Amino acid sequence: MRGTKKYRHVIETPDPGKWELAGYEATLPISEKSNPITRELDKADPVQIVQLLKECDAEIFQEEDEALLNYTRLYSESVLKTMIDIINKVQEVLKDPDNTLIVLSGGGTSGRLAFLIAVSFNKLLKGLGQLPRYTYIIAGGDRSLVVSQEGLEDCALLGIEELSKVCEGKKKVVFIGISCGFSAPFVAGQLDFCMNNLDIFLPVLVGFNPVSMARNDKIEGWHSTFRQVAERMQKLQESHKAFILNPAVGPEGISGSSRMKGGSATKILLETLLLGAHKTASKDTDISEKCLLEILRTYERAHKVTYAQSKKIAALMKQAGTSLQKKACVFMVGWHTLGIIAIMDGAECIPTFGADYNDVRGFLIGDRSEMFNKEADLIMQGPQFAFSQEDFVKTILPSLTELDTVLFLFTLDDDLTEVEKLVVQVKEKTSNVQALSHATVGQYLPASLKKLFPCIMSIMWPILFLEYEGNFIQKFQRELSTKWILNTVSTGAHVLKGKILHNYMVDLRISNSKLFWRALSILQRFTGHSQARCLEGLLQTIYDAEVLSDDIRNTEISKHIAIATEKKKVVPTALLCLLRNCSVQEAQLRLDTSPSIRAAIESSLNAPGRKRGADKSDSTGRSM
Repeated sequence: MRGTKKYRHVIETPDPGKWELAGYEATLPISEKSNPITRELDKADPVQIVQLLKECDAEIFQEEDEALLNYTRLYSESVLKTMIDIINKVQEVLKDPDNTLIVLSGGGTSGRLAFLIAVSFNKLLKGLGQLPRYTYIIAGGDRSLVVSQEGLEDCALLGIEELSKVCEGKKKVVFIGISCGFSAPFVAGQLDFCMNNLDIFLPVLVGFNPVSMARNDKIEGWHSTFRQVAERMQKLQESHKAFILNPAVGPEGISGSSRMKGGSATKILLETLLLGAHKTASKDTDISEKCLLEILRTYERAHKVTYAQSKKIAALMKQAGTSLQKKACVFMVGWHTLGIIAIMDGAECIPTFGADYNDVRGFLIGDRSEMFNKEADLIMQGPQFAFSQEDFVKTILPSLTELDTVLFLFTLDDDLTEVEKLVVQVKEKTSNVQALSHATVGQYLPASLKKLFPCIMSIMWPILFLEYEGNFIQKFQRELSTKWILNTVSTGAHVLKGKILHNYMVDLRISNSKLFWRALSILQRFTGHSQARCLEGLLQTIYDAEVLSDDIRNTEISKHIAIATEKKKVVPTALLCLLRNCSVQEAQLRLDTSPSIRAAIESSLNAPGRKRGADKSDSTGRSM
């Protein structure tokens, strides 16, 4: 542990929690455990929700505690040493621009972050007069950047095919595969391919579970499990031919929702690592641990600065929750990379909360000509793939109502005349407009813009006197701050809508194998039934069948997922069926006539004569 003043925390991190004890939800990996901090999240008001999620996010920066399980943490010696080793390898690619590449890849949130980080560092290179050296891969291609297509991350062979395409003809590739829970088959396939071609590839795995907690189910249509891939990488790390970067950051505020803390920690880790590589490559020097710590502390400061706005975050959450409760929409309009953060947040609400694509939705304002691999894949694909300023003005603006909420995200370096013009147009339709603006000390909002908003969350950042690469730190801080705020607001809004029970996403969309097993785990936890009985109830709901045929029982999980993806309220329906021993139709009727999903489930949990099994089954579940 680091006890010297030089390494003192910027924020007050929480004491080690119950989740670090050996027996706590022992069969579940860290990324799937329920966080004790948010155990009563569903009963919290907006101010309390912000405080609880703030404490969860602070766990990213918590030191390891040798008295407990001694998970490696962000500031652990072994994690910092691994980062330095990877940086040395990245520097080799940066110093040799001919036929080299740095690839970031993942599915869902991880793939969207791969996109954002690749865009940022290519912009950094362009400013130095250098050619792009970064690219990204997301399961499902560019369409998955704006609309959730979680099922495509279940195919290992697809991951290999996409990696082969982007790396064709390259002599040296640093491949960074992101899977927060060490579970995505898409990434497992790519890492395996890299290890079979070590003359070209250096594979790096980023996630937040120990290797022993990696998913160990055989991947459908492939020869291995994720854990076997990770164990193979672990052996190669001894000779610096592969690396695993996996600090424990604690369970999510909403159990399993890696879009939140997992996504934030991914951004912090990779930006620190790559920024460190650029800073030292330009000077032709080795990276120091002190340099890494200085960058990491800037993200701690971002946490402190962001949550200093807690009251305004809570007010925005309350407004967004009111819109959702009234079946209206929340639109987030962001300039440049803040727009990407907004799009990410909206897309992620679909699988997490079973939301419609229009419930919470982001739009990107500004030049995007150098961002996408295949932007053509997004054009003319239907209304849910619309994400540009033109799309917002043509398709959203005309149908805005007084019940909708619109949040504007910008910095004072953006075109404020353009911001003002769009705000004026929106205010003709709804008075529920708010703003999140980022400024540097000495910058002030124009009075004409300020008076348009009933509430502005204005975050002031200090002036940084740094070399060119260092200037990107503030851009990264602003993005992370925006991510924390949007994640908190959209999560809290769905809590207020009644979509969460305790801290579980009981209305998740079953759109890939990870979410299928998570759904099954939730059913076990709240009913106390066996896995076999819960699986039967889940399949009965998916197929709307009172009696399951042998064909259904014996079919591959991918078939179940393909059908479940197109259905709403599968998990709450199955939960009511199991709790009340009733038909699918009766369960659906109860949900339709209840004030909220949470209310319907709580009513069934408290039904006369029913033994409550929710809290006693702490250790049920399946390794993800």
